[in-house]
Amino acid sequence: MSTVLDGILAVHRAAADADERRLDDLLARARAMLPTRPFYAALAGGPDISVIAEVKRRSPSKGPLAPDLIPADIARRYEAGGAAALSVLTDGEFFGGSPDDLAQARDACALPVLRKDFTVSAADVCDARLMGADAVLLIVAALTDDELADFGRLASELGMAALVEVHTDAELDRALEAGAELVGVNSRDLRAFTVDLSIAERLAARIPGGVVSVAESGVREAADAVRLSDCGYDAVLVGESLVTDPDPESALRKLRGA
Repeated sequence: MSTVLDGILAVHRAAADADERRLDDLLARARAMLPTRPFYAALAGGPDISVIAEVKRRSPSKGPLAPDLIPADIARRYEAGGAAALSVLTDGEFFGGSPDDLAQARDACALPVLRKDFTVSAADVCDARLMGADAVLLIVAALTDDELADFGRLASELGMAALVEVHTDAELDRALEAGAELVGVNSRDLRAFTVDLSIAERLAARIPGGVVSVAESGVREAADAVRLSDCGYDAVLVGESLVTDPDPESALRKLRGA
């Protein structure tokens, strides 16, 4: 049976197959970009759990969330609220995002930025760097072992962190085998788009020391962040509860317990 993730990946892989740009040209341009901001370091080593605050207009499961948001404005509010980093959706068809959203958000603040999208090709990794991203998302469920390793190495070569996203024990094993240094555990099943925070709790114990860990999805209030911090997570990634709040700066402060 086809899933939501299958449908999204089919669109992205078709676009990658139709891409006639020369990879060598993309690599040359990406290597010439100014240095990235330190995404990995922004999340690691702090006394409190860090927050990656997300710029997200809509989702396949919830529909419109904040379709008229102004990326620069919300980025500044997130920074003022104490976010450690930003995550910006750039997928247009399913999430209503764009590369311009990322560029505008990054230009408005000093925070490192994750390109949140469905990376399925080396060109996608280059595009992340070219649009200004400091980190790229690699979803284990969307990639082969070779793609996972190759795209992770390419991201590192271009100066970006790679947030390697998992949902199951088997996916975590694959991520670690590929050398992931930054692992995101998504409590949302991307095949059914249901959320179960206990998944993040269970997998936390299997993430080795030295690997920065991020809990994704299902975080709505300070108690959720404390619960995940107690499990050992270095950071949480939060989108829906922040973009739908009329005062995202205050909502972020409350989430952080500030």
